[in-house]
Amino acid sequence: MGKTATIDKLKAIVIAGATASGKSALALDLAAEVGGTVINADSMQIYRDLPILTAQPDAAAMAAVPHKLYGVLPLDDPATAARWAELAAQEIRAAWELGRPPFLVGGTGLYLRALLEGFAPIPEIDPARRAEAQALLSELGAGGLHARLQARDPETAAKLRPSDSQRLMRAWEVLNATGKPLAWWQKQPSIPPIDIAAFSFVTAPARAQLYAACDDRLITMVARGAVEEVRAARLAYPEADQEQAGFKALGFRELARHIDGELSLEQAVAAAQQATRNYAKRQGTWFRRQLLGATFLAPDRGAMKFSQSYLAPIRHKIRDFLLTHPE
Repeated sequence: MGKTATIDKLKAIVIAGATASGKSALALDLAAEVGGTVINADSMQIYRDLPILTAQPDAAAMAAVPHKLYGVLPLDDPATAARWAELAAQEIRAAWELGRPPFLVGGTGLYLRALLEGFAPIPEIDPARRAEAQALLSELGAGGLHARLQARDPETAAKLRPSDSQRLMRAWEVLNATGKPLAWWQKQPSIPPIDIAAFSFVTAPARAQLYAACDDRLITMVARGAVEEVRAARLAYPEADQEQAGFKALGFRELARHIDGELSLEQAVAAAQQATRNYAKRQGTWFRRQLLGATFLAPDRGAMKFSQSYLAPIRHKIRDFLLTHPE
């Protein structure tokens, strides 16, 4: 759209939806139409070691339109929603500096909420406190850390599973660093990292169509080398907790069990397909209940794509939104 003038309030197009629902292809089409930039809003596509398994855009898509926040973190680097929101805010500003409307694309609802609504204003935690929490976890185990937290912050502890080591460490480090329980911080007014006007769409295929797409995509991933990708990732991070961060990618656990000889490839694929369908269902429920005001889009039943005639009014709405002065 050319170099932008001074903007009082930045704008962004949100294209959300369940995994395998066609949102990435749709975003590429729409962003190319207006000279936009695609910004990743998927909690697994932010990691760089599993591009096949996390269905990251291919080289052709990357060449057609600028893509940001894809494959930028190692698998063992936890990407919280608040951290992603700060990174996304930077990319939104950078996109508008170039006059490129930003398209936030992904299926992680918590990420989008962090950007659009903000989180509690928890101060930055000293790395030393984080190291102390890690050491205590190693000493006591997740169950022991949960019991220790329960004694000092029962409200937060009641919300966490005793096995959820990542969130337990987070609650412990916040308590020790700030002197206030995480539950107290979570009750404070939310502060978004950037003030933007968002126009949101959700790709929402019929459930049977979506489930079939989930199943087909797992088969395609395996054919493209997902098993070898998982094997290489495990070798690259021998000391990492492979239940956390990027190792939680859909299909990783099941393919790892296949590599370890616990499941046949057929069993692993079937289990990964089931996990993916379950996750897609939860995503759809979240977007229907939480992304209020979004326009829901249904792709053609024959393929997970949107016809040009279907997209014509969508393009008009986007252009009108971008040209209208924000309130």
